[in-house]
Amino acid sequence: MAPRVLVSDQLSPTAVQIFKDRGVEVDYLPDLGKDKDELLAVIDKYDGLAIRSATKVTEKLIGAAAKLKVVGRAGIGVDNVDIPAASRRGVVVMNTPFGNSITTAEHAVAMMFALARDLPAADRSTKAGKWEKNRFLGVELTAKTLGIVGCGNIGSIVASRAVGLRMKVVAFDPFLSAERALEMGIEKVELPELFRRADFITLHTPLTDRTRGIIDAAAIAQMKDGVRIINCARGGLIVEADLVEALKSGKVAGAGIDVFETEPAKESPLFDIETVVCTPHLGASTEEAQENVALQVAEQMSDYLVHGAVSNALNMPSITAEEAPILTPFVKLAEILGAFVGQVTEDPIKEIEIVFDGNVAAMNTRALTSAAVAGLLKPLVQTVNMVSAPLMAKERGIRISEVRRDKSGIFDGYVMLNVKTERMARSVAGTCFADRKPRFIQIKGINLEAEVGRHMLYITNRDVPGMIGAIGTALGRNRVNIANFHLGRDREGGDAIAIIYVDEPVAEAVLQDLRSIDGIVQAKLLSFEL
Repeated sequence: MAPRVLVSDQLSPTAVQIFKDRGVEVDYLPDLGKDKDELLAVIDKYDGLAIRSATKVTEKLIGAAAKLKVVGRAGIGVDNVDIPAASRRGVVVMNTPFGNSITTAEHAVAMMFALARDLPAADRSTKAGKWEKNRFLGVELTAKTLGIVGCGNIGSIVASRAVGLRMKVVAFDPFLSAERALEMGIEKVELPELFRRADFITLHTPLTDRTRGIIDAAAIAQMKDGVRIINCARGGLIVEADLVEALKSGKVAGAGIDVFETEPAKESPLFDIETVVCTPHLGASTEEAQENVALQVAEQMSDYLVHGAVSNALNMPSITAEEAPILTPFVKLAEILGAFVGQVTEDPIKEIEIVFDGNVAAMNTRALTSAAVAGLLKPLVQTVNMVSAPLMAKERGIRISEVRRDKSGIFDGYVMLNVKTERMARSVAGTCFADRKPRFIQIKGINLEAEVGRHMLYITNRDVPGMIGAIGTALGRNRVNIANFHLGRDREGGDAIAIIYVDEPVAEAVLQDLRSIDGIVQAKLLSFEL
């Protein structure tokens, strides 16, 4: 029986035809995504669901979708998809990460021009029969400083356009290296300096726990008087109430807002301020971008449903059907090793070396490298996947190298990840045993064997008596249950590490309690997707 796909949002006729041409039955019901009850009633008939932003793929919807194998988002943002719920049910979630990059970047630049010359207000005034030439005194963009928060794929396109306009560009991005910034003709700075220097600020970062409310009253207080702020990335990056107050006081001269805390935004205090330009999430809305992402999602979903090929998946590595039985556990291992480094390393990473030892060296190491880099970048770039990770690393000036070598230790094969920053080097290694479960076998050159858990505590300490008891007492005092406790040290009385598998995430107060113990140097909570 041919797989069946529901298209519940607007998609181009060409994309619908791609499904049909590739042997997939398709029901094109572009308004169904707006009716969650009706969608819930019919979703169990479909193997695939193709969406844009209107359809909300909730845990309840996924639970009702007995046959669902894949959700395809025509676009990059997947805020409307419950990815953990999909993963638990074995539903692949795909997006099209690069189809609308230029379009979104151009919209941000258009916002910048509109703010600089008061174009929307001048248009309304002139059409009202007024001729207020002296009222609309704008500013030039030439020689002004543009601050870009997030210099990935879209941010780097904005940077190149701004350099062409003879603007000075400063950028904040934890993964942007100084060398890559120099190549682009821009300057890498920390966020407070960007706030202090920028005449215009544009946001191009995903919405994460770290970036939510990145522009709030405290941030605005650090900015120049008369700064202009643009957000074509994600609602929630700006605390809208704080922005409204800054606009009313004149601290912020204008704002270009394409995305809102709540969408669709039918009302907002921002709408009443003349110096604010608002658009209804149009960043990806050009004919070219809409067509590109629609065609891409149709091709990707068809390839998966018909042939089992996975590309641009956010919750599953890209592996061919032939490779899957052997490669899949090592792909997960590589992703976990990358996630470990990404969570414990705070400085921008300059180099990544991935060592494939023994029988792992004969596998599809490109997939393993992509998985490791995706895991490393994911703490800051949640939409990264195996396909987009190498390009994202390249854009940030991260050098990636692979080393394949014959068996060199007691394990038949393992993966080691070595990274370098400006100030330090770090390494972590792991392998998979017959049970196909990933395990850490070395951290910072210290040998140990630790099964990977969903939530783990990573502790570095001096090798002194009583440390195990002190750690256990602190966790017991805070009612944290230990599933496994693994130790290692480089030498007697030297540096030691503990990696502890716990049942639930621990609060920051627990980490602070551990850090207060004499002899503990570092205590971090790590989370892994298993």
